[in-house]
Formats: sequence, C-alpha cells, structure tokens
Amino acid sequence: MTKFIRFLILPAVGLFATAADAPSLAALGQLQPGKWTLTSREDGVPTRSICLGDPRVLLHLRQPVTASCSRFVITNDPNVSTVHYTCPGSGSGRTTIRVETPRLAQVNTQGLVNGTPFDISLEARRTGECTSVSMR
Repeated sequence: MTKFIRFLILPAVGLFATAADAPSLAALGQLQPGKWTLTSREDGVPTRSICLGDPRVLLHLRQPVTASCSRFVITNDPNVSTVHYTCPGSGSGRTTIRVETPRLAQVNTQGLVNGTPFDISLEARRTGECTSVSMR
C-alpha cells in the first residue's frame, strides 16, 4: 500500500513551532526519549526507526506540520492522549496514543492528506539510545 508506506518516510518537520502552540499531554510526558521503532499492524509495511526527543512527533506521523496547523485536545488522560489537528491546505487528522509503559505505546491515526485518506495503526517501542546528535 503505497500511501501507507509514505507515512513511514515522511518527516514531521516544524512540529509545534512554539511552546504556546503545543498542547501539554499527560500521556506523552511519560514516554522516554531515545531510539524508537514504529511497527505497523499491516502486513508488508516496513518498520521505521526514529530518534525521538519530542514525543509529540507521534501525533503527526503522516504529514509535515507547520505553525498554521491547529490542534484540539480531545482526551488528556494519564495513559491516553487524543488530538484532532487541521493543517490548512494539507489536511487533517485525529491521533490517539495509548501509553502502556514509558517504553511502549500504541498509536492510531486517521485523516486526510491532500484529499487522500489514511488510517494507520502501529506499535511504538523504545529500542535504545540514539546514535545521532539530532532528535525529533
């Protein structure tokens, strides 16, 4: 599924330009920084490793985020965060992240990117320390 694979290689650039734009999400605050492996629940989709510094990157896996994106927090519980976002001219989506441990989370996201629907379900697991200097 080509559109699904694209999410795996699309970077989340410019995520939450300022602190005022960034919702404070209790569940995401539990996640440890480091190297994380994202494993799709769909057969045949490759895993992706990211160096996670800011766990809010997991909210926008399918499209780059700009300062013009608006976010609405639907659920802000200690173990579950759900956010709806709209990025004018690009699309919108809704992401739910369920934190099982500080090293394991379930991510479900769906929405539209440039008029094309997506529905992604994956496991995010911390697999070690980052080897590079830059973290997202």
